[in-house]
Amino acid sequence: MELRNRQLRDIYVDLLLKYAEKYENLVIVEADLMKASKTTPFFEKYPNRAINVGVAEANMIGVASGLANMGKIPFTHTFTPFATRRVFDQVTLSVAYAQLNVKMVGSDPGIMAQLNGGTHMSLEDVGLMRNLPTMTVFEPVDGVQLAAMFPQIIEHNGPVYIRLLRQEFDPIFADDQNFELGKATPIIEGHDVSIFATGIMVKEALDAQKILAEQGISASVINIHTIKPIDKEAIIKEAKKTRAVVTAENHNIINGLGSAVAEVLVENYPTVMERVGVMDHFGEVGKKDFLMEKFGLKAKNIVEACKRVIARKE
Repeated sequence: MELRNRQLRDIYVDLLLKYAEKYENLVIVEADLMKASKTTPFFEKYPNRAINVGVAEANMIGVASGLANMGKIPFTHTFTPFATRRVFDQVTLSVAYAQLNVKMVGSDPGIMAQLNGGTHMSLEDVGLMRNLPTMTVFEPVDGVQLAAMFPQIIEHNGPVYIRLLRQEFDPIFADDQNFELGKATPIIEGHDVSIFATGIMVKEALDAQKILAEQGISASVINIHTIKPIDKEAIIKEAKKTRAVVTAENHNIINGLGSAVAEVLVENYPTVMERVGVMDHFGEVGKKDFLMEKFGLKAKNIVEACKRVIARKE
């Protein structure tokens, strides 16, 4: 399977088709967004294992819960705000409370809703989903990571929320990279400051690391792909090493990755830290580059945060 120079949704659908051959109980439930998620090939190959409920996302979660209760492994798909905000009660009671094996995909996370604007720009979805007991929250960086983690997601017995970028991605990992659900992935080792990043912010963190290195500052870059359960051991280890932590996320800084890392630190190893993300603001219409500049999600913002946190440490 080609894992580079493709849209992430194409890789995702190829994975669905691949693993549907092995798992005969794998099914998909759509809310009339087959063109957006590109799941039409699955409907064509497995018409008896694919359901389109129409523009009725709450019903989609109810149907998926019923299928899971019958031993199926349902994957649901819709845009991020409809996968979380709109169906939160159904996810809470029918999926999480019932501890059912439903895999929920929210596409175009955070600012990646772009021209769909603020109404479609869910900057609070991680906060909503990580608040639910039994829920796992996963955000792949690139096609390599998605492909490597996909069988683990299927095998995981419980609800999983997948924050999936639909379109082009920045290739980060080598094809032979290993990943583990619930475990952070160190990318670069440093000793002055630790940068924990997820999703599209991993590329920005790596760019920031290069800028910092040119200025004589050594930064670790750690990918947190599983935001819940978060890898406490990795966070504490880095905090003890550098005593300065920065988080970077395509999400509101409230109740996202930054909050999750802060919770670990304050209870285990209090450390100075800074959060890079959307500063408690609704989204707006715009292209990716404009929105990243607008909301302070660029490598330069991570560099500035690293310098501030190092100064506070000293």
